[in-house]
Amino acid sequence: MVDVREAITRAHHEEWARVVASLTRRFGDLDIAEEAAAEAFATAVGRWPADGVPPNPGAWLTTTANRKAIDRIRRENKRDDKHKEAQLLYDDDPPEPLDAIDDERLRLIFTCCHPALAMQTRVALTLRMVAGLTVPEIARAFLVQESAMGQRITRAKAKIKATRIPYRVPSAEDLPDRVSGVLAVLFFVFNEGYLATGPDTDPVRHDLTAEAIRLTRLIRALMPQDGEVAGLLALMLLTEARRTARVSASGELVTLDEQDRGTWDAALITAGHRLVRERLATGAAPGRYQILAAINAVHTCARDVRDTDWSQVVALYDQLTHLDPSPIIALNRAIAVAELAGPQVALAAVDHLEDKLAGYHAYHATRADLLRRLGRSQQSRTAYDKAIELAGNTAETASLTRRRNQLG
Repeated sequence: MVDVREAITRAHHEEWARVVASLTRRFGDLDIAEEAAAEAFATAVGRWPADGVPPNPGAWLTTTANRKAIDRIRRENKRDDKHKEAQLLYDDDPPEPLDAIDDERLRLIFTCCHPALAMQTRVALTLRMVAGLTVPEIARAFLVQESAMGQRITRAKAKIKATRIPYRVPSAEDLPDRVSGVLAVLFFVFNEGYLATGPDTDPVRHDLTAEAIRLTRLIRALMPQDGEVAGLLALMLLTEARRTARVSASGELVTLDEQDRGTWDAALITAGHRLVRERLATGAAPGRYQILAAINAVHTCARDVRDTDWSQVVALYDQLTHLDPSPIIALNRAIAVAELAGPQVALAAVDHLEDKLAGYHAYHATRADLLRRLGRSQQSRTAYDKAIELAGNTAETASLTRRRNQLG
């Protein structure tokens, strides 16, 4: 029974996007695709424990979802147009051939990331339709009510249907205008996998990081000369390289300075460094993702945290601040400044961010660490308490709790 549950969980991680994409292509309706996919997985929960896990779970789920979708369409309405639509669903013609790049999930993400939708809606819809996160998980990631997030996703699907947003990869001339929004969504999906926001999910979700990397590779194949696509891919690879060192055997999040660097994935680091060097060699002004990748390249070049070139890290953050003067970037810069100028200087910079980051757990965790280093234990404890209250990731909560309890 445990093996079956694990197989269903694995199938959901690996097959959700493929099933939804396949149904979207066939039926042209995201709402039908999502509901039928969910029903197929619910059917698997009921049948696989008795019947056994099928040899090809993805094919089983796709076939079952197709039947569920057809049943829904036939059940919903008997009007002529619906009846004709249902008859077309039985067309046994093979699907149109796809080239090496234009796969179903890539079409799906461009549909979900259409510029007709607001950016937050694009991210939420992609997390649901492509990454398979539940509405409660997405609501936690956005710090909004579950009902509000559900309505946002429902309205987005309705808008796609009503305005007939095409289910396809954009043409070559339209790609440059469309890709920046897709990259932002993929970065969000990757971050959700690298540090999951939900308390009831795995703290690190490799299925999400792997899918984000896979889709970014496809976009790089479409746009090999685009610096930001290469930068995002490098950033993902260098971050993913540290994944196995991120969570301890006891289930705690392991910070960068405490990680066993011998467990980092050398092949991913080599690939990421190569992309960073290639972009530097062009002499073109780097974008946001390229600078973030360069910062990660500095970190992954150091065999020990004491070997980190913090002056270069701060210089890169200074450059990034001109492109993205966000409080999150300022917070990360302050963490690097603490290694150069000390915790007192960094704390002054962090305290200036209170109005903008008071609801962000990492702000309070950073303050707690700086206060600890300054010997201000009671204030540090208070900051840790706030960080623990706001953190949703179980591994991060465990790490913060241990650090708080170690205070004198």
